[in-house]
Amino acid sequence: MPDGSPTPKYKWIGTRPDRPDGADKVTGRARFGADFNLPGQLIGKVLRSPHPHATIVSIDTSKAEALPGVKAVVTSKDFPEQANLIVPTGEMQVNLRDITRNVMAREKVLYEGHPVAAVAATTEAIAKAALALIEVEYRILPHVIDVADAMKPDAPVLHDHMITEGVTPPPTTPSNIAKRIEFNKGDTAAGFAEAEVVIEKDYTTQAVHQGYIEPHATLASASEDGQVQLWSTTQGHFQVRGFCAKLLNIDTSQIRVTPTEIGGGFGGKTVVYLEPLAIKLSQKTGKPVKMTMTREEVFRASGPAPGGNVKVRIGAKKDGRIVAAECTVEMQAGAFPGSPVGPACMCAYACYDIDNIHIVGFDVVSNRPKVAAYRAPGAPISAWAVESTLDVLALQLGMDPIDLRLKNAARKGTKTAYGVTFNTIGLVETLEAVKNSEHYRTPPKPGYARGIAAGFWFNVGADSSAASHVGEDGSVTIISGNPDIGGSRASLALMAAEELGVDYDKVRPVIADTASIGFNFVTGGSRVTFATGLAVVNSVRDMIRELKVRAAKIWNVDPEGVIWENGMAKPAGSNVGEFDPLSLAQLAAQAGRTGGPINGHAQLNVTGAGPGFGVHCCDLSVDADTGIVTVGRYTAAQDVGTAIHPSYVEGQLQGGAVQGIGWALNEEYIYNDKGLLANPGFLDYRMPVASDLPKIETILVEVPNPTHPYGVRGVGEVPIVPPTAAVGNAISRAIGIRMTDLPMSPPKLSEAIDAAAPRMAAD
Repeated sequence: MPDGSPTPKYKWIGTRPDRPDGADKVTGRARFGADFNLPGQLIGKVLRSPHPHATIVSIDTSKAEALPGVKAVVTSKDFPEQANLIVPTGEMQVNLRDITRNVMAREKVLYEGHPVAAVAATTEAIAKAALALIEVEYRILPHVIDVADAMKPDAPVLHDHMITEGVTPPPTTPSNIAKRIEFNKGDTAAGFAEAEVVIEKDYTTQAVHQGYIEPHATLASASEDGQVQLWSTTQGHFQVRGFCAKLLNIDTSQIRVTPTEIGGGFGGKTVVYLEPLAIKLSQKTGKPVKMTMTREEVFRASGPAPGGNVKVRIGAKKDGRIVAAECTVEMQAGAFPGSPVGPACMCAYACYDIDNIHIVGFDVVSNRPKVAAYRAPGAPISAWAVESTLDVLALQLGMDPIDLRLKNAARKGTKTAYGVTFNTIGLVETLEAVKNSEHYRTPPKPGYARGIAAGFWFNVGADSSAASHVGEDGSVTIISGNPDIGGSRASLALMAAEELGVDYDKVRPVIADTASIGFNFVTGGSRVTFATGLAVVNSVRDMIRELKVRAAKIWNVDPEGVIWENGMAKPAGSNVGEFDPLSLAQLAAQAGRTGGPINGHAQLNVTGAGPGFGVHCCDLSVDADTGIVTVGRYTAAQDVGTAIHPSYVEGQLQGGAVQGIGWALNEEYIYNDKGLLANPGFLDYRMPVASDLPKIETILVEVPNPTHPYGVRGVGEVPIVPPTAAVGNAISRAIGIRMTDLPMSPPKLSEAIDAAAPRMAAD
């Protein structure tokens, strides 16, 4: 190029075109879950338990059913019992037996907000009045909220049938510990014997909400022939279809789920809550039923990210080389087993090449809502502990925190504690990018201190289907089956445009309902641009093969003599013949006489996801009187593989960083001594807003994933992993006190500062 800069590798990938959904979003035309309505619809509402733990003695719905305007009431007796069967839900695992009890309580209520009945009425006011007429007799049971208390031998037991898995010999009595897991690499006893410095610390975190602005909402319409149509705000409409079919004992072919636009999910909308209730109410009434959670219901009855306790022990040589590492994670699952303790354990030391590692995890139930996924589920919790301890080690050794991590960084060929050996990864490049950044090379402002932390997430592939169609005018429609929560429509369109060699604005991405495209796994795990992107690329390649066949028919040559280049069919060489290139529009115009519509399809179970690594740098100050933290500068760097749409990628890094900062400084579920949630709303649940933060600076490190044709790695999970420790490490360096309990809120910081330096009364 004239200015000496390198020629771009791609025409479209790496550019920043307008987002396909942009106009609808900014004009208000986009339709979210609560925006859907049907003629004659009823309003559904849920009666929820006021107790954290109680046996249901009886439920009398007769008065509610007699109220004029009430058309149906459902309780657990309307939902068949489910098998004791583990099934995947996004990045986590759940049991069908538990799902049906979470949707509607059976023998017991296990948390405040647990559904016990639902009604459908002609108006919301009547539905609410009907709830007040339902008489439920409870026998109150002792409750337990915190992990440590739930693990005690004398703790109230939530499930009499639950025996701890993963223990040898197996226990003979039930407890609240659902599972014990363990990962080993090398010999930690020998490693610690070799260590010259050993750091051991305990950490705690609290449950936090994903913070999506749009509450859960759904609209169900069951017809007389048994067919069901459902509109839902979800990250996985195929999963909604599958769960509803199982929970209601109907065939998946009878349910058609259309995903609405989604006003935030971050993992929290990979679960069914209202959908089975709305379908059952619609089946009983013959009318469409619409259900929407209030904000308080979202907090009390949908799944947050878990809290937990983490114990870390790290041994190192005086030169900074880590020779042994241990970690124990005790994680809240909520009312039913299935916390992300597995990923938490697997991610704990994944950033580092350590010969000797021992990790143990416990999945623990308590009287809280069943937890759900939240961006890299589990990983922020173990990273908070491990990365904080590494900072303690760096301070004790007098090492630069980035140099310590570089000395121990995972590279291609590093074998993890959970057994995987890394292929091409970019942690070293990301650490070096931060070290060489203008931010890191500039000393913190007076009164500010700096914290560094790294983070990891696997990224996943899984089942994806896609289709590509050439329109009569030469445009292209690509059809996928994953709700767009992070810019996937733009990214899929960019890859299709690149593959075809046509302009981006000639490609229209569409998200189809469950009856219009093959199965797609949920939008989660940072999988869509990678896995569904690969399906789109393959469907376009399938379409290109057909386009070459059509051109060959027009020219009366062998299809092997046709190539596709820059959006046109061309002769492969002069020996094929002298033919003018045929564009998409020309081929589409002649499709009727060359074989009919021109389409491409692909369906695959995608493997080879590229692991992601991030490094965050945070400058902040702490007010010694109030404990208020001011974040003055923040940089998030990440190996993003190839940034298909850099603006979206930057947004993912910035959004994850902001959520992690909130998790570090303010966010937590607060329960009172009665086991009731004390802050079920955004007024009392403090999330950061724009005025709380500086602009989040981003550094996109591109180390392409070798298993993807365009080098894609998932980017959405990693950004939330480092912030808690980056903030905590900066706070420690600012006040000289190591905080070990999240959140590091002003009252906690003020108390810690006061305890370290007691003030005179006159002060």
